[in-house]
Amino acid sequence: MMQNTPKSHKPAPKNNVSAVTLCLGLTFGMLGMSFAAVPLYEIFCQVTGYGGTTQRADAGSEVVLDRTINVRFDANVSTDLDWEFAPKQRQVEIKIGENKQVAYFAKNIGPNTSFGTASFNVSPGAAGVYFNKMECFCFTEQKLAAGESIDMPVVFFVDPEIVNDPLLKDTKTITLSYTFFADEDAEEDAKLSQAAPEKAVGEKTKSSL
Repeated sequence: MMQNTPKSHKPAPKNNVSAVTLCLGLTFGMLGMSFAAVPLYEIFCQVTGYGGTTQRADAGSEVVLDRTINVRFDANVSTDLDWEFAPKQRQVEIKIGENKQVAYFAKNIGPNTSFGTASFNVSPGAAGVYFNKMECFCFTEQKLAAGESIDMPVVFFVDPEIVNDPLLKDTKTITLSYTFFADEDAEEDAKLSQAAPEKAVGEKTKSSL
């Protein structure tokens, strides 16, 4: 009596390739999303005002309401930066839609030239989408020599649309807060630019021997 010999079944190579391709695709996709997460989050905050992120305006408001709102100013400095930093005014009362200029004061109390970059937000956080800045020291890095001080202007307005927001229509005060951090990248670039000419002179002298 003949016995049926079981046939061996080899997995289809095509199926294996598809599975590997899918896994690799998922892996690289997740990796790409992790790198994109921070810039996408920043763009989201800038567009929506989420987390108190203010807006940047190219022009001032053309509509001014007969209604006022208080704007308070807050200042903080990271422990890695030897600066004094404070608003010139603690609070102003402005009309909603009014273009207003205020200033902050900064002084380098450290022994060396240093660079600073300011982060910012407003509270309540939902007001960020209505707080528009036309000029601000936070748009660029700041450089101060040892002992140097500077007045830094901020030009802003509160969008009149805030009165149509059910969450903010009764808001009486908005707080604009800044925190200065040491800009290590700018300091490193400055050191490299100072060292480059010296290196170039050294190389030229050596080649002339």
